[in-house]
Amino acid sequence: MIRPELRAWTARQSEALVAGAVLLAGLWLALRGGWFFAALGGLVLLVGLSLLIGAIRRLPFRRQIAAPGVVEVDEGAIRYYGAAVLGGEIALRDLVEIRLLRLKGRGHWRLRSASGEALLVPVDAAGAEALAHAFTALPGLDMGTVSAALAHVADQPDAVRTVWRRAG
Repeated sequence: MIRPELRAWTARQSEALVAGAVLLAGLWLALRGGWFFAALGGLVLLVGLSLLIGAIRRLPFRRQIAAPGVVEVDEGAIRYYGAAVLGGEIALRDLVEIRLLRLKGRGHWRLRSASGEALLVPVDAAGAEALAHAFTALPGLDMGTVSAALAHVADQPDAVRTVWRRAG
């Protein structure tokens, strides 16, 4: 009943659409009249705005699954179970560098640990959107820089960009 491309678009934008609905509910509450509803609506507006900002920052991470393997973020560790290549695990506390690069026409996250081990994770693997939540826990990481790097790697064939490096 719903066109497939419209269904795919709403699925990709669902987090931002829900945040927009919260914003509209807050605006409706604020305009009901009286100081109580204005204060309550203002709080709901702030919550909706923070949800919308987070949704917009995580939007580049939401992609169609096109790479083999599965990404899992659990208990402070990033795990990649590769279907055609070796996977691995790296703890967030051991992470010292994140690079975004393009290999064989596909974007990959290159995660390097303090011991020098590296883990390559395709940006379009199943579960890769969970990396957005994991990366926000890293000190000094700017999600705007990460989003810009994702757009840059998609445009250029041999792009390599360091998006975060641990201080010290």
